[in-house]
Amino acid sequence: MSSTFAITPALPGFRSARTACAPCWLNAQCLSEGLSDGENRLLARIISYRRLARDESLFCMEEPFANLFVVRFGQFKTFSLNLSGEQQVVGFQMTGDMMGMDAIGTQYHQSAAIALEDSEVCVLPFARLETLLAELPTLQRHFHRLMSHEINREQSAMLSLQSMRAEQRFAIFLLSLSARYAARGYSPSRFQLRMSRKDIGNYLGLTVESVSRVILRLNQKGWLRVVRREVEILDFVSVESLAKGLTRAEAIGSCRLQAEHHAALAMHFDLVSCLH
Repeated sequence: MSSTFAITPALPGFRSARTACAPCWLNAQCLSEGLSDGENRLLARIISYRRLARDESLFCMEEPFANLFVVRFGQFKTFSLNLSGEQQVVGFQMTGDMMGMDAIGTQYHQSAAIALEDSEVCVLPFARLETLLAELPTLQRHFHRLMSHEINREQSAMLSLQSMRAEQRFAIFLLSLSARYAARGYSPSRFQLRMSRKDIGNYLGLTVESVSRVILRLNQKGWLRVVRREVEILDFVSVESLAKGLTRAEAIGSCRLQAEHHAALAMHFDLVSCLH
């Protein structure tokens, strides 16, 4: 059975934060990381929660910027319009991810966000957050790290679409989801694809048919088991070799070299510690 959130039926609108950020299970992935109890209380005072139903819009393109949002539970997709006026998916956000940062410079949202399932977000009024950032250096440093992480993730996503076969693009996408689930304490090998195959194809620059063919081929090879939106990665080495453009034998050899390198480093540091 896959790890999913058990949540109550979605209720529209906002509600005030009822607890400080410190006990929140997202602490290690959110703005409150490293803050003292007093600093957490200051941050919690500016936060409210918003519950959204599946397919409900969180913000729209060209909407005036007022708030940043952190996913408390559920998942979202963000999209913009290409030159032809067609929807272009630019990202999928899950628990702990921040949305709305692309509007900080222009003061207008450059993309739109829609809930892929019943979800809840923490709402951070940016004007009040800016004041806190100036007062709390720890919060400011972590906010800058989050912004840097988001930029790097977007750049990695763009690079994965350049000159790669459909199977390789999908493998990279799948491993990225796996790593993100693992970072949140969930299984890296069994999870649900909350987004549709159409949205996956749109994000990866593939047709729906191409996505379905790739999933079928990886199923037939025994690397994956996919039932509707439930995914289980059965052969990580093969999927990773596909993502890296290596044969399975090359991937195994690469893993062995990395293991030997890490073992040599460990022996070196053990020797140094003994000498001291």
